[in-house]
Amino acid sequence: MSATPWAPYADRHPHARIWNMKRLMILGALAGSIGCAERDPQNSAMCGLTFMASGNRVLDQLATGSSVLQTPPEAMLEGYVPTRVVGHAASRSLAATDDGKVILGYQGEGLPELPGFGLALVDDSIEIFRGVLIFAPAPPPYTELGSVTSASHSVPLFGIRIHWSSVNSDRCPLFPSADTTTAQSE
Repeated sequence: MSATPWAPYADRHPHARIWNMKRLMILGALAGSIGCAERDPQNSAMCGLTFMASGNRVLDQLATGSSVLQTPPEAMLEGYVPTRVVGHAASRSLAATDDGKVILGYQGEGLPELPGFGLALVDDSIEIFRGVLIFAPAPPPYTELGSVTSASHSVPLFGIRIHWSSVNSDRCPLFPSADTTTAQSE
């Protein structure tokens, strides 16, 4: 008799060990999904991957430089603005203006220190401001619309018109509150 923990099953069938490992993985996945069933879907692995992919798609569209905003959308000049740091939960920022520049007071977690930048996203098909997505890489060489600030530091703010349906998912919206009643026209 061998010293492996699954030795009693080895004489039943040559693949019994694999079948038992598959059963354990399936049971583990079911237990995990049951445990996650009552949580916020925004915290699911699927939404996490969706948010990361959305951030990459936005950066791809930004790299072309063809849809960069030269002025901030009017809808983000005052009040609360939906905001998300890539890899973190959606939050909001309080908007104000100073000398024609937008200043967003970020109220969430994870604002990167320099280099980093915020990107105002405007839906190119219906010209609606959707929110601000914040990235950790070095900022692009485009017109600065303002800044996103926290208590300790700030990062520059840029803007872009994007194909919204290519970066947003109905099951995992980038800005949940913006997708219901707070989306505003530019």
